Amino acid sequence: MECKFCRIVSKELAAAVVLEDEFCMAFLDIRPLFHGHCLLVPRTHHETLEDLPASLIAPFFSDAKLLCRAVREATASEGTFVAINNTISQSVPHLHVHVVPRKRKDGLKGFFWPRTPYADDRQMRETAESIRAAVERIKIQGVVTGEKPG
Repeated sequence: MECKFCRIVSKELAAAVVLEDEFCMAFLDIRPLFHGHCLLVPRTHHETLEDLPASLIAPFFSDAKLLCRAVREATASEGTFVAINNTISQSVPHLHVHVVPRKRKDGLKGFFWPRTPYADDRQMRETAESIRAAVERIKIQGVVTGEKPG
C-alpha cells in the first residue's frame, strides 16, 4: 500500500486515533495548526470528495459533524475550522477533512497558517484521549443525530 492514510486505517502505520467506525477514521494531524487538529478519512481509498460514493456521504459528514463538536469540547475552543482540499494542496491523495479548533484572535489569518507542534508524544496522546472521550460522550448523549442510542 502506497497511501499513507490507507496504511493508518489498516494499522500498518501508527496514529493518534480519535474516532473509528465502520466507514471512517479520524486521527490527530502530525503537523497541527493548533493542538487538537484532526483529519477525518473514509476507510476506503477515495482521492477527492468528487470520488466519494453517494453511499458514504451521509456517514462521512455525520462523523465530520461529530468530530467538530468533540474537538471543540475537548479543546475548550470557541469553534472549528473545517476544510477539504481536492487535489491542490492535498498533501496525501486520500480524501480527508481537516477539523481545527479555533479561538478568537488565535493568529490564523487567511491562508498563512502557523503550525503548533506537540511538545512530545505524551502531549499528543493526552490530546487524542481527550477528543476520543468527547466523541464517546457525545455519542452516548445522542446530540449529533438528535436521537438517543437504542
